[in-house]
Amino acid sequence: MKELLTFSIPLLLCSLVWSGYLEYDQDVLIPADWNHVGRVDPTEELELTFALKQQNVNLLEEKLRLVSDPDSPQYGKHLTLEEVASLVRPSQMTHKVVHHWLRSHGITNCLTVHTQDFIQCSMTAEVAEMLLPGSRFHRYVRNGQSIVRSSAPYSVHDDVHQHLDFVGGLHRLPPKGQELSQEQKQSKEGLHLGVTPAILRTRYNLTAADVGTAQNNSQAVAQFLEQYYHPADLAEFMSMFGRGFQHLSQVDRVVGTQGGGKAGIEASLDIEYIMSTGANIPTWVFTNPGRHESQEPFLQWMLLLSNMSDLPWVHTISYGDDEDSLSTAYMMRINTEFMKAGVRGISLLFASGDSGAGCKHLGKEQNSFRPSFPASSPYVTTVGGTSFKNPYEVTYEVTDYISGGGFSNVFKMPEYQVSAVERYLKTVAATLPPKSYYNISGRAYPDMAALSDNYWVVSNRIPVPLVSGTSASTPVVGGMLSLINDHRLLKGLPALGFLNPRLYKLKGQALFDVTEGCHLGCIDEQVQGKGFCAAPSWDPVTGWGTPNYPALLAVLLA
Repeated sequence: MKELLTFSIPLLLCSLVWSGYLEYDQDVLIPADWNHVGRVDPTEELELTFALKQQNVNLLEEKLRLVSDPDSPQYGKHLTLEEVASLVRPSQMTHKVVHHWLRSHGITNCLTVHTQDFIQCSMTAEVAEMLLPGSRFHRYVRNGQSIVRSSAPYSVHDDVHQHLDFVGGLHRLPPKGQELSQEQKQSKEGLHLGVTPAILRTRYNLTAADVGTAQNNSQAVAQFLEQYYHPADLAEFMSMFGRGFQHLSQVDRVVGTQGGGKAGIEASLDIEYIMSTGANIPTWVFTNPGRHESQEPFLQWMLLLSNMSDLPWVHTISYGDDEDSLSTAYMMRINTEFMKAGVRGISLLFASGDSGAGCKHLGKEQNSFRPSFPASSPYVTTVGGTSFKNPYEVTYEVTDYISGGGFSNVFKMPEYQVSAVERYLKTVAATLPPKSYYNISGRAYPDMAALSDNYWVVSNRIPVPLVSGTSASTPVVGGMLSLINDHRLLKGLPALGFLNPRLYKLKGQALFDVTEGCHLGCIDEQVQGKGFCAAPSWDPVTGWGTPNYPALLAVLLA
């Protein structure tokens, strides 16, 4: 439920498309759980991010296709950051127009990134509102977190409209963190009491020898939403659960500033499971609480990727928002940022979400499923979730009912997955939800899955059981891909990079197919709480299934 803080918004929407608004479809309504404190003082400093129009985006997309397709002679011939920059760098005219526009408002305190397609500038709220007509900056608080956002759409001068994709720091709100812990379950004598690194290694066939040894390998997690890990928790986790295989007990590098206060379950989960699955591989933590309240932490992380020439090969991110809460311009540009990472050989893995197919209420007795972004981007590998058939035995896996999945309403279905998705739709045609609930031609996700239910985590020095979510399955898959990268690098092969084209050509080979169970959907008469269901081969709940590590290693080394 969202509250409307400015009555003029509905009157504006019909004219936004053509009157200087970059993000005419951006949701600017503030959710009711954010409390309105008041207008920002005109002299308060804000930091805004300007996304400059890039050149050669079509060439970038084609280059990514070629370096990611195992049948292409250019497979694995990834670009350097400098080569990416020379491809997409905005035109001299774009730079000239945007910089002149900023200077004409007295804005000179600006930084750019290596690819020169983002500019971050500091200015007062008064100047920002003059620069971006329509914007009105207010302060909001939620659970001790304070942000500054505009309660109304912004526009830009006609002269610069064609040179910008969007301006960051005005609208997008941090999504509410998932409630990861579940209710206490009764244990049974003689059976395992939850998922640990040893259980994962048993299920996915990793041995004690399956640890990293390459000097030039690394992996990373990214933390947002004021989630932090504590080094003491990681050390404690490894002492409790890291027996039987070589591992590291501290991260290699923290990029950003670790916040104070308690450790977050989410952050603890991410770092503990990527480092126990991708064992003995140097691991980075990207953490961004934000230097200013007007920053968007996810966007800040994307800027770091555009500004660092030396990055880990695998990044796992447990972060997402509803597609319909974001502007199309923003998602399209972030999608290009994912392409920039993929063409450099970086694998980006995103959690598929914990709301099943999701549900959006369109009107009286009219609903639709609600895709999540970045899970719905065609240029990331999206990881869904599974459970053991028997929660206390290492059995085969079934769908975890929370596992996010479905079809994008923004991105068209990429070529690499068309045949797999068409097969699914044909196979289960009789039991599919009504077509009005989803976009049958959209990018379908997830791409693969792993266990997402009943994990042990150490947080604030306390072992916490029964933690669940695709936030767990994503670092597990990421760790295994890092191990495979380790073998590739030792053999002189390039890193896996953007995995999806190769993954879909495998057609489920080297993965455990998940064929049982459905996930959540809308609670109404038409679908009665059910979204999509698992089926043989690919499905929009568990993708191609879960990793059989030695088999996956063999096919991805071939």
